[in-house]
Amino acid sequence: MLDDSFHVYDTTLRDGAQQEGLNLSVADKLAIARQLDELGVGFIEGGWPGAIPKDTELFRRAAAELDLCHAQLAAFGATRRPGVTAADDPLVAALRESGAPVVTLVAKSHDRHVALALRTTLEENLAMIADTITHLRENGQRVFLDAEHFFDGYRSNPAYALEVVRTAAQAGADVTALCDTNGGMLPGQLAEVVAAVADATQARLGIHCHDDTACGVANTLVAVDAGVTHVQGTANGYGERAGNANLFSVVAGLQLKKGCQVLPAGGLAEMSRIAHAISEVTNVAPDTHQPYVGTSAFAHKAGLHASAVKVDPMLYQHIDPALVGNDMRMLVSDMAGRASVELKGRELGYDLSGDTAVIAKVTDRVKHAEARGYTFEAADASFELLLRDELGQHREYFAVESWRVIVERQPDGRMTSEATVRLTAKGERLVAVGEGNGPVNALDKALRAALEQLYPELAALELTDYKVRIVAGSHGTGAVTRVLVESGDGTGDTWSTVGVDENIIAASWHALEEAVTYCLLRSGREPG
Repeated sequence: MLDDSFHVYDTTLRDGAQQEGLNLSVADKLAIARQLDELGVGFIEGGWPGAIPKDTELFRRAAAELDLCHAQLAAFGATRRPGVTAADDPLVAALRESGAPVVTLVAKSHDRHVALALRTTLEENLAMIADTITHLRENGQRVFLDAEHFFDGYRSNPAYALEVVRTAAQAGADVTALCDTNGGMLPGQLAEVVAAVADATQARLGIHCHDDTACGVANTLVAVDAGVTHVQGTANGYGERAGNANLFSVVAGLQLKKGCQVLPAGGLAEMSRIAHAISEVTNVAPDTHQPYVGTSAFAHKAGLHASAVKVDPMLYQHIDPALVGNDMRMLVSDMAGRASVELKGRELGYDLSGDTAVIAKVTDRVKHAEARGYTFEAADASFELLLRDELGQHREYFAVESWRVIVERQPDGRMTSEATVRLTAKGERLVAVGEGNGPVNALDKALRAALEQLYPELAALELTDYKVRIVAGSHGTGAVTRVLVESGDGTGDTWSTVGVDENIIAASWHALEEAVTYCLLRSGREPG
């Protein structure tokens, strides 16, 4: 931690894990915790030991396996049950024995929840809060309190909601986090309540927002303006329903927009890498349009924008993307102007400055191709091949004579595909057959089987993704089809190529041809 004056508190492993379709193992949680520690958060909420076996196991393993440099691991749990003492409550005992230096307790601050969910009195709820905090403090643990449904409770019974905060502070809670549990608050409303609570209680306050109105980050930032010194959120905005406040956007906003140093030096520059690393662990596809860390966060497509960016990138960017470990990208499309093509060429390593004729030809080819259904936004390899063609740097590694595919249904119901490819390369005529689990897979195998005889480096080539989109739907099954193929060679690098045709197999073939050509090109191989 930088110091104790401001807390960045991550709750990905507990609240974020409640996202639909997200299921984290103990190993996953430990891996994510290490990434968050590299970012430099102050606290990582590990889960609820005693109530959830997986979380009990996490704290047991963390003691031996988790070596944190910046963060402290926090255990999450509830106040004692009505009618028993904290010392006698087994779930409180699990928190006490978790080994966590910090415990975050959730408590009811909405009078209606006390009556209907806890089925106890308002006075007993306050006693539960005070008794549990005092007990854990006496055990040597630091205690934070999450005041659940605080903003709804404040609207229903402000005096009681305030009393919850006062009770927690008097019992020894270091922070009371005001929770917008239903995510229904708007920034102006929330800021007024936070300021009023700070003035009435003099307690140290935190904020925990959900994103049901798409205001989770905004609500967190205005709460800081109103006096909170403890912010909670989740990596990539994971969480139940619409998710939690995205902690990455929160810390970037605080540090880059408000000048608050909330992460250790160098942490922010690792944020994009860490965001994507966590996505890999959770197996949730990264949101390409996520602010700050998304791959499209600093991508420029419009020709007007590109012309301005060519003069000064900051004319259409609110920050230097390197500050958060991201990069500016140029997208080439039918909206592109000559500046877009020049900048994209520079990004790919081709200096087109001064070559106005080539820039004009490439721009026209892109516009005409996209009018027929092509897209080069996500197919950099196809664009580079087009660019090299106009620069006179075309490499023809093979010439296709013909190809065909046979799809056959077997008597047992199995479907088999067989492809035959005839081509010439290095003066030789080659014929190869490939069998696959579909026509495209069969063509891919046949093409590489033919060429691997002369270009053995193609043995490492693999198709890693395949996407199909109907470009024009007015002709039903005769519509134009666009295929995007992503390929890799085992080095960790991937590239994408595009093909368009009314026939889906022909479109796929074109994308496969370009994928193989690009693989040979990037290997440095000469065609002769």
